[in-house]
Amino acid sequence: MEGLYLQYNNLMGPIPATIFNISTLQIIAFTQNQFSSKLPSSIGVSLPNLERLHLGENELSGIVPDSISNASKLIILVLSNNRFNGSIPSSLGNLRLLDYLYLSGNNFTCEYSSSFELNFLTFLSSCRQLTKLVISSNPLNGILPASIGNLSDSLGNIDASYCGIRGSIPSEIANLSNLAFLNIDGNELTGFIPITIKNLSKLQILSLYDNRIQGFIPVNLCYLKNLGALYLGKNNFSGLIPACLGNITSLRYLDLDSNKLISSIPTNLWSLKDLLELNLSSNYLSGYLPLELGNLKVAISIDLSMNQLSGQIPSTIGGLQGVINLSVAHNRLQGPIPQSIGSLIDLEFCDLSHNNLSGVIPKSLEELLQLMYFNVSFNRLTGEIPSRGSFANFTYQSFMSNEALCGAPRLQVPPCHTSSPHQSRTKQILLVVYILLPIASMLLAMIFVFASIRRHRRRNKIPIQTNLLLARISHGRITYHELSRATDMFSESNLLGTGSFSSVYKGMLPGRKIFATKVFKLELDGAFKSFETECEILRNIRHRNLTKVISSCSTLDFKALVLEYMPNGTLEKWLYSHNYFLDILQRLDIMIDVACALEYLHHGYSVSVAHCDLKPSNVLLDDDMVAHVSDFGIAKLLGVGESIAQTRTIATFGCIAPGDASILQFLFMSMHSLFLIPLFVLTKI
Repeated sequence: MEGLYLQYNNLMGPIPATIFNISTLQIIAFTQNQFSSKLPSSIGVSLPNLERLHLGENELSGIVPDSISNASKLIILVLSNNRFNGSIPSSLGNLRLLDYLYLSGNNFTCEYSSSFELNFLTFLSSCRQLTKLVISSNPLNGILPASIGNLSDSLGNIDASYCGIRGSIPSEIANLSNLAFLNIDGNELTGFIPITIKNLSKLQILSLYDNRIQGFIPVNLCYLKNLGALYLGKNNFSGLIPACLGNITSLRYLDLDSNKLISSIPTNLWSLKDLLELNLSSNYLSGYLPLELGNLKVAISIDLSMNQLSGQIPSTIGGLQGVINLSVAHNRLQGPIPQSIGSLIDLEFCDLSHNNLSGVIPKSLEELLQLMYFNVSFNRLTGEIPSRGSFANFTYQSFMSNEALCGAPRLQVPPCHTSSPHQSRTKQILLVVYILLPIASMLLAMIFVFASIRRHRRRNKIPIQTNLLLARISHGRITYHELSRATDMFSESNLLGTGSFSSVYKGMLPGRKIFATKVFKLELDGAFKSFETECEILRNIRHRNLTKVISSCSTLDFKALVLEYMPNGTLEKWLYSHNYFLDILQRLDIMIDVACALEYLHHGYSVSVAHCDLKPSNVLLDDDMVAHVSDFGIAKLLGVGESIAQTRTIATFGCIAPGDASILQFLFMSMHSLFLIPLFVLTKI
């Protein structure tokens, strides 16, 4: 036997010691079980061929025996998220072929030298093949030694977050020329960012969040031309934001919040057209918001709150077409709220509170059906508070302490003045005139009113209540154990469907909140690529007719996406089952929903997206029979010079129905009556 795979089960108790005596074993994979007890003191002695040892996500305890170094062919060692304690054994340095070392989420400590340096990093310098070192969430409480620069030249990933690391970042860290990911979040680092940081030319993610680092943000960071994410929030940085950060065109995430930064926001930052998240909150930034703010067309989160910004909110803010979270609260902004904010159709969180804004709340905001949080309190706003759309759910706390707002009594503001009797009488006369119009005109008006009412009714049916499940797991990852419990161990009774590379299960968390989870079959070729493709596409696109990703669960051996649950299943079920029926209006609605989703994918996002596998089984229906296009596993992002025609050979192999052809068949069948042609036109007026 060369491989023993028992991961993702509910096995418990001690691991039988005899397993570690099977000399032919090359792989032991026990990830995510409930194994307990200690590792045998002779582990490794009888495993001369062992290359991979996966023991993560269990309840193992005790120390890691020095004898583990006898497994000299070990390439991957995963001990993360257990209850191991004691020091990290120096004998790990004898594993000369070690590539991945995962020790995070335990109670490992460190044997210190007289200077309290983390000595195990010195021992690991003998592992010249090491590419990934993860030691996060351990109480190491030491100082990074200068010898960290002697680690493997091929080291690309270091995660030492939340380890109680003290002292400063040694300048020798710049010797790790292939480092792409450096995460030292949540420690007690002091001092300055070393000027040698500019030598890490391959660095893609630098995360020093939540430390006590001080001084200026060094301009040397601008030499990192491959930098995609820079997290420097919650430190003691002072001075100006380096303008040259705007020259790092690869930046997607920039977080400088909760520091002591001053002066205005550099104009260059607004030229980062591919920036997804910008957080400059809780500083001392001043100046105006420029017109160039609207250049951040793909940004999903912008937080400029708790600063000293002044002037007006520019009308170009309507250019932030991808924004979901927007906050400029606790500043000195004045003037009106721009009407253009009403065009931010994906906006869910909007905080404009604690400013000097005046004028009325634009009625255009009623069209923001995704808006779940809205706050304009402590301003100088006047006029009527909108009442339609999401505003029907907001409380008085969203509008308190303004000058002269009026509206519904529940908002604790005065009622708005009604029109005069003369105006009412004029409206009555006009109504009579319209009633006496010729019969033909009245018939046309009735058709128009019917279509408008139907469209209004459908819009109002869209749920706008905050889903507690989304609030619980949004913007974070859900663990495998939570998914397993919620789906009853991925039982057949919860299976919603299967695909080429994945299976979809229904899950339920406490409080009877239902979701769907798409679990990828990693044993199949192409599953990893399918997962990466869906993540790449779904993290950037937002549309009411696309399936929304709530969270994800990703480990070395398990990949899953957590999705919104669609109670009415797939369009395929409603088309081809005798137990279900779609009337002509429902068919028309679904046609429009799918068309809107495709129009957004092809033209509504900065990079065109080709779905490549559109068919009835990939169109899901929610409570209100609103259609959502899903499954982007083989989708393609089309770059410059590419076209939709280049994707015509990518689809479900050997399938005519229910494939793309059956979608067309469905559309033609649904339009069999010529009566639907004028009705379709009137519905879209």
